[in-house]
Amino acid sequence: MEALFFNIEDGFLEGIVRGYKGGILTTTNYVNLSQCETLDDLKLQLSATDYGNFLQNEPSPLATTTIAEKAREKLVAEFNYIRTNANRPLATFLDYITYAYMIDNVILLITGTLHERDTLELLDRCHPLGMFDSIGALCVATNVAELYNTVLVDSPIAPYFEKCLSAHDLDEMNIEIIRNTLYKAYLEDFYDYCQSLGEPTADIMGEILQFEADRRVINITINSFNTELTKDDRAKLFPSIGKLFPDGVMRLARADDVDQVRLTVEGYGEYRAFFDLPVGSDRSLEDKFFEYEVYLNKRAFNQQFHYGVFFCYLKLKEQEIRNIVWIAECIAQQQKERINNYIPIF
Repeated sequence: MEALFFNIEDGFLEGIVRGYKGGILTTTNYVNLSQCETLDDLKLQLSATDYGNFLQNEPSPLATTTIAEKAREKLVAEFNYIRTNANRPLATFLDYITYAYMIDNVILLITGTLHERDTLELLDRCHPLGMFDSIGALCVATNVAELYNTVLVDSPIAPYFEKCLSAHDLDEMNIEIIRNTLYKAYLEDFYDYCQSLGEPTADIMGEILQFEADRRVINITINSFNTELTKDDRAKLFPSIGKLFPDGVMRLARADDVDQVRLTVEGYGEYRAFFDLPVGSDRSLEDKFFEYEVYLNKRAFNQQFHYGVFFCYLKLKEQEIRNIVWIAECIAQQQKERINNYIPIF
């Protein structure tokens, strides 16, 4: 039934996003970028792609931060065009995508408040997709209690704070524990919303969000070793979704070292290769995660009449920007021997 009526409201925007996807850099583009000797050469090569003249007003010498910032601005403009033209329930789905960036922005401002940093300066560092109408009010807060009350009243992610945290927690808890607590609530909520949309969105987004939850579980477990975080507190940060849930999650909650994590994860076919890293390899566990994420996001485009393409396009472009920045950094620092350590997409 979805295929019959999908195009009435969402067919135009799906066509737009599939057109955007056609402009993602290919292997040939990356080979050309890797052969550049200077960042100005890189700028010239990018001008022949869908990026066009996005750096034309930037003076030489170029900085890698400028390239990253301008590439992100282009992606945000594309996403906002889709979001502006979307009707519900697609508009709600796109709102959910922005909540992850809102969490990162609020955590950044909480960190600044705790360390008495200039929050106006931090506001400039916030991700554009995570901005909301009253985020400027957070800069006025002089302590964590004021900031918590402002977030509760004025931000779209208020339910996650209300459900998981108190003002006292913000003052006492480690900032990464706060971040992971909020992400747990967000992922579970987003997953439930995607399931309510029915097939094929529920199936495609379900697998992607399950992987995201599993990645967080593995990272939290490994990063908690040799810290003050107890096993019980660690388990509270694990999302209750994912392929590792519940058996793998229970075993990871009791794990004491990376070898136990590896043994647990290797019991799941999709994730078995994550720890297959040769000694001396330039690849890391995080690279393996990115590679699998790219695989899932590319696969979403094999089906039509679902909302997953909007999420997946954004994630593929973010990976592309990371690749461009990596190549630019290698050129700027004359580390050409490491320039091919990016994550290929197409």
